[in-house]
Amino acid sequence: MPKSRIEAFTDAVIAIIMTLLVLELHEPNSPNWSAFLDMHHKFIVYLISFVSLAIYWNNHHHLFQLVRKVDGWVLWSNNLLILMMTMFPFVTAWVGDYPFEWAPQALYGIITLGTDVAYYLLVRALVRANGEDSKIGQLFKHYPKSYLSIGLALLALLLGKLIAPIMVLVVNVLILLMWFIPEKAIEKSL
Repeated sequence: MPKSRIEAFTDAVIAIIMTLLVLELHEPNSPNWSAFLDMHHKFIVYLISFVSLAIYWNNHHHLFQLVRKVDGWVLWSNNLLILMMTMFPFVTAWVGDYPFEWAPQALYGIITLGTDVAYYLLVRALVRANGEDSKIGQLFKHYPKSYLSIGLALLALLLGKLIAPIMVLVVNVLILLMWFIPEKAIEKSL
């Protein structure tokens, strides 16, 4: 299978997820600014989730610039990544309704953690399919950014449980900042 099919499929699914994400953002219950300000937490969580999905898409796009071969492991790893991302509209809506409660924040953190793990597994599958000596294999042989993301996502859950549920979202925003600019080493290697 050419890599362009997996890229096109992923692009389409992420576009649908982003559309579903905004559909969960309902209009204020009256036509004034105070009604909008009353739902500011929903809008903030929506923006965080939208940026998360955009960052995953950007990094996925950059990652696939190095890919020459895909196999079954790559397909299933990519499907796992997509599965985790499809949960964002649901957990975003739940956190938007209950931003300071543990269960919604915990599930948001678990979905973020699962997405980070799925991205890591996709990278490993791509290295396996393309070889350790390939460009992708050389760049991602030891990739601490993924390990750090997974560790911080676990820390977010721990801090959310021990300190305050909102810490899950706060730490996940820090993770987003780390991934905001896609891997520069990919651009240099092209």
